[in-house]
Amino acid sequence: MPPELVEFVPAEYPPEALAQGLEGRVVLLLRIDAVGRVVAAEVATSAGHGFDEAAQDAALRFRFEPARRGEAAVPARISYAYDFHLPPPIVGAVAGRVLLPGASNRPVVGAEVMLVDAAGRALTTRSDSDGCFRVDGVAPGRYMLRASLPGSGTAELPLAVAAGQTSEPTLRLLASEAGGQDAIIEVTVEGESEAERLRRSAQAVHVIETEQAQRQSAGLGEVLARSQGVGVRRGGGLGSGTRFSLNGLSGDQVRFFLDGVPLERAGYSFGVANVPVNLIERVEVYRGVVPIRIGADALGGAVNLVTDDDVSGTHAAASYQLGSFGTHRLSLGARGLHPASGVFVRAGGFMDAANNDYPVDVEVPDQLGRLTPARVYRFHDAYRAAGGNLELGVVDRSWAERLLVRVFVTDYAKELQSNAVMTVPYGDAEYGALSTGASARYRQAVGRGLSIVAVGGYSYTATRLLDVGECVRDWFGRCVRERRQPGEIEARPRDQVMWEHSGFGRLHLSRQLGPGHALRLAMAPTYTTRSGDERRQADPDARDPLSADRSLLAVVSGVEHELDLVEDRLENIAFVKGYLQRARSREPLPGGMLVDRDRDTYRLGVGDALRYRLGAGLHAKLSYEWATRLPRPDEVFGDGVLVIANLGLVPETSHNLNLGLVLDTDETAWGVWRTDVNGFLRAAEQLIVLLGNDRVFSYENVFDARSLGVEAAAGWTSPGRHLAVDGNLTYVDFRNTSREGTFADFAGDRIPNRPYLFANAAVRLQLHEVAAVGDELALIWNTRYVHGFFRGWESVGLGEYKQRIPAQRLHSLALTYLVRGDPIALSFTGEAQNLTDQPAFDFFGVQRPGRAFYFKTTAEF
Repeated sequence: MPPELVEFVPAEYPPEALAQGLEGRVVLLLRIDAVGRVVAAEVATSAGHGFDEAAQDAALRFRFEPARRGEAAVPARISYAYDFHLPPPIVGAVAGRVLLPGASNRPVVGAEVMLVDAAGRALTTRSDSDGCFRVDGVAPGRYMLRASLPGSGTAELPLAVAAGQTSEPTLRLLASEAGGQDAIIEVTVEGESEAERLRRSAQAVHVIETEQAQRQSAGLGEVLARSQGVGVRRGGGLGSGTRFSLNGLSGDQVRFFLDGVPLERAGYSFGVANVPVNLIERVEVYRGVVPIRIGADALGGAVNLVTDDDVSGTHAAASYQLGSFGTHRLSLGARGLHPASGVFVRAGGFMDAANNDYPVDVEVPDQLGRLTPARVYRFHDAYRAAGGNLELGVVDRSWAERLLVRVFVTDYAKELQSNAVMTVPYGDAEYGALSTGASARYRQAVGRGLSIVAVGGYSYTATRLLDVGECVRDWFGRCVRERRQPGEIEARPRDQVMWEHSGFGRLHLSRQLGPGHALRLAMAPTYTTRSGDERRQADPDARDPLSADRSLLAVVSGVEHELDLVEDRLENIAFVKGYLQRARSREPLPGGMLVDRDRDTYRLGVGDALRYRLGAGLHAKLSYEWATRLPRPDEVFGDGVLVIANLGLVPETSHNLNLGLVLDTDETAWGVWRTDVNGFLRAAEQLIVLLGNDRVFSYENVFDARSLGVEAAAGWTSPGRHLAVDGNLTYVDFRNTSREGTFADFAGDRIPNRPYLFANAAVRLQLHEVAAVGDELALIWNTRYVHGFFRGWESVGLGEYKQRIPAQRLHSLALTYLVRGDPIALSFTGEAQNLTDQPAFDFFGVQRPGRAFYFKTTAEF
């Protein structure tokens, strides 16, 4: 049996190579004795620049499980490749307190605190009158934290600092070496997380971290809606359809991803608002200017949901929520790493259920047939969803930093309660989908300054619609009379299924040309085929329109150059994108004949993002993209029932511009301050709109529009983090600019049925160590205001007769208790949503739930 490495020692990065931005690989021949010590390390393949000597010095301190012949330990000689990668940016700071144990945990004043790295270098500071200390300029690595107590000995705490780490406070009770007294060292790694790195980059991105939201009952839709520039409108309760808008543009003009994989290809075909928030670590919202690594043909921006990226150690989490209207939500997740082999496994799952039987205000006929107001309960609006995923692979190997394969399956079902404006109730119609698939992810540095990230996978989705109800029902669920023929939606039966197969990939190459100088290349192909079956055709012998074979190939590629100047004060990212789409379809004609309908589309796009650091935590940003959105399969091919194909569709395009100022300070004597102000312009052309008559519809390029607006957010957290206040405001002036065609008569009007002014506010009051060390009690108040808006064009008709969604102000209040133990942390939350029980509408006529109560508990191991 060959020897097995059990104790790895990191090599010191050669200063000469670090200054030049060089990376390297040294191949060593190691001679290992019968007890596992490295007695010799010879260089077989040299990398120069000081890499050889550093690798040899580290390897001589390795420890191995010795080689064995049978049961006997024997000496061995092996080849070992030591890779040197440029270190990530400085993490930030290590802060904490030095306390004396006892009932009061009295602070230690003037303790000398040293953070000593593996090479013996030390960063030194002293604790203040509150026992607090702070060490800035800390890079990733392993450290020993030493606190020398006045008049006594030294307390030590080993500490591992990782890139992107922002840890919770840790408490350790350690005996002093001099035998005088014990000391408690409370340490927090205040790192620059990936979220903070993105916020301070040149990218036009807003990052939402979900740590606190995971303990509350609000879903991902509500979490997104509380951020500036974002509108999330739901057509009912949990599981209902949603419309997501970003700076005015909405629907498919904004693309959604899960860890860089298109959301619908990752098992969540039922929409971003219904994704369980406890499975998401953060949300990256790219505002109009989308980096090439996303690989998206987005017009208005992109939203990337990021799951837990940590692969270290063992971790598990679970959450359960119950509440009004028969709501139950369960999520589970766990991960584990075998350090010696690098084998990593992660699993997760969720289950959602809701009856959605909340009261609504409708009009019902009285005994004389006159419509009168009534309050009724929704009786056919239940939602069920469940899913799971399993990820398996290896990490931190010489040939792969990360190689993971993920398989998933999700299924959801939703009852349909009424038509789009809640004037006709349904009692039998329902729809849903089953999604399954797999993806593989590979990441590795393959040479000096060169790294590769590759993702590929396959997904299968079966979407179903069943509408064969034979009763005409009223709003009380009673069968009023039998139908002449089955079908509630269109007065004809529908029992259809659509099958979609999709293969996708994404390749991202990055070359570090020197300090602050990088070149990147990305390519993202997607191939989709679609077919279907209508099982209740009016003429069983006729050819089923859904059975036509359709395929769509889309390739989005890009080249990006990043340049950092003036000691990273100035960052510029310039990019060029290419778009290719090939549509192939065999469409049935009357009489049963088939005709080939093909279309090829090629487009180019350009963009640039600039960031200038004005001071500590203060950044100015300017970004622009000439963006393109390729038509999706539904728009090109139709749905085979009401929407007919239009292979003549051309892509939507838009000139997207952002100008913003971001302030995000570190901890100060007056607390933490944060501000984000962004002005935006979206000048869109050839927008795709669904048009038709009472018999047939098709998507057409008919719309030009201009969105001009501002979004602003501000927040403050008090010293000690006892109080946090946040608020944001968005104003969107989104107007029709079409001068010819269908919408020329409405030139200059606001785009109808879309909010143009909305705001959010939140106050968090938090107490620490209420009943136990490390616990927290938090009271959180959230409010959202949406100004009223017209459903139709504002220039048509008299104002008093127009259909209007009224202005709304909704409140929620939550109380959370978090207790951190070893090895488990528990939280308990009680929450009231729509606290004042106000009528809530996102769309005309479609009423959302009123006051609701929820309880949620989470556990982390």
